[in-house]
Amino acid sequence: MTSDLDAPPAPTRPEEGLRIVPARRPLTWLAAAIVAVLVAMAGHALVTNQAWEWSVVADYVFADAVLSSVVLTVELTAFGVVAGFVLGTVLALMRISRNPLLRSVSWTYTWIFRSVPLILQLLFWYNLAILYNELSFGVPFGPSFVSFDTMSLIPPFLAAGLGLGLHQAAYSGEIVRAGFLAVDQGQREAAAALGIPASRQFRRIVLPQAMRSIVPNAANEIIGMVKNTSQVYVMALPELFYQVQVIYSRSGRVIPLLLVATAWYLVLTTLLSVAQFYVERHYAKGALRTVPPTPLQKARAGLAKLKAAAR
Repeated sequence: MTSDLDAPPAPTRPEEGLRIVPARRPLTWLAAAIVAVLVAMAGHALVTNQAWEWSVVADYVFADAVLSSVVLTVELTAFGVVAGFVLGTVLALMRISRNPLLRSVSWTYTWIFRSVPLILQLLFWYNLAILYNELSFGVPFGPSFVSFDTMSLIPPFLAAGLGLGLHQAAYSGEIVRAGFLAVDQGQREAAAALGIPASRQFRRIVLPQAMRSIVPNAANEIIGMVKNTSQVYVMALPELFYQVQVIYSRSGRVIPLLLVATAWYLVLTTLLSVAQFYVERHYAKGALRTVPPTPLQKARAGLAKLKAAAR
């Protein structure tokens, strides 16, 4: 039998006068202060340094030549992404197939196109007419039915798109293959045991789960494709980077025109990043209890907290 003196003390409740003190983090505040000073210095340098010539940037950022080059950049990006991921998906299916020939061809393609720099591949496709004056279609190793001049069949835009797409396919194939392999094998076995057709297994079970692994890496590749289009300047196509070079070589305004290109690349990549967020949020519904809030939802929650604090 224990006495009241041996009993543990009753817990003290906050409403009885105990003040909760938040943990102090001096190093965090010091790091934040240093970063704030550096950001202020960078902003001051951008505003006060006349060499940036922001007025010239404003004159050229919506110029007709620049806007047309932005459109061409978007077209090249779309061509390369679609061609790259379609062929990459085929390569991924070949790589995970049971046929040794298909696996070997897929591995060899990935090895070659990941090893050769993109600018080299672009130059190769641009000069394809040196190797083949004509391209023929007909029976393999037999007579040809129709022939085309290589230069007329593969103009510079198509050559650039092929170079970007074939280069992208080597990376996209590995991304898609990794997404398929990330799905647990037991789920496919369970679906097969339930008699679910293979096409429905892929569409309703494998693909939604694989997309959670594919989307982040694929989005990075798409954003990288936007920047990779700048290497098409070697083919004299008037995409954004090439057009900016042409303008500043005539006007001598190098820094302002480079800022114009920077601004447009930031706009394009930002739009793609926003799209990536919403696509990832869509495919996270089956894995998370609560999907991440959108920026608009965060803004509304912040306003609600401010109104509550004001009361």
